[in-house]
Amino acid sequence: MISGLIAFVLVFLFVFALSRHITMKPGRGQNILEWLIDFTNNILKGSIPGNETSAFGLYGFTLFLFLFVSNELGLFLQISLGGKDWVRSPTSDPIVTMTFSLATLMIAQYAGVMKFGWKKHFSGYLKPFVFWLPISIFEEFTNFLTLGLRIFGVIYSGEMLLKIIGNMAFSGGVASFGVAVVLALVWQGFSAFLGAIQAFVFVTLSSVYIADKIEID
Repeated sequence: MISGLIAFVLVFLFVFALSRHITMKPGRGQNILEWLIDFTNNILKGSIPGNETSAFGLYGFTLFLFLFVSNELGLFLQISLGGKDWVRSPTSDPIVTMTFSLATLMIAQYAGVMKFGWKKHFSGYLKPFVFWLPISIFEEFTNFLTLGLRIFGVIYSGEMLLKIIGNMAFSGGVASFGVAVVLALVWQGFSAFLGAIQAFVFVTLSSVYIADKIEID
């Protein structure tokens, strides 16, 4: 909860700072904000029909920023006291990532019901025939698991390896410290890239799941 609150505050301050002076001739901050909005909108447009994208633009933008900051937080700020981790990446906790996964799939279901109605939306689970229902339900469950566990696995393993490197730094004198510093810098750079990719993948798959519920195949 503490880590999530820190990520929330960072995202809020970032967007707040960039959106204070919105003008027809944008400055540097507004250009960055508009680029980010265009970036997330283009992710959604890759899966969701053009006339439907605007309804999910804010969700995609907010989701990407929060996941990106959450993924990177633990790479540069980890606080442990009394044998407990007080600050780390929120997304290194499966409860957090599975909650986002559930939220995405619920939004997808809601969008489908709003567009087609209850009967038409849920009748899709019976296609191509009635006996397909268990498979459709199992597919929803696996989507829920894979969407949340994928990002958790990458971020959690990245943080664990950083802890291992940190322990190695003080285990063998100056030589091990030097090697550990180099390894930590390399792994932090690689993990920062992975964190950005995972935020992108999560939003991309979210748009795919939403599109699946608002389109008739």
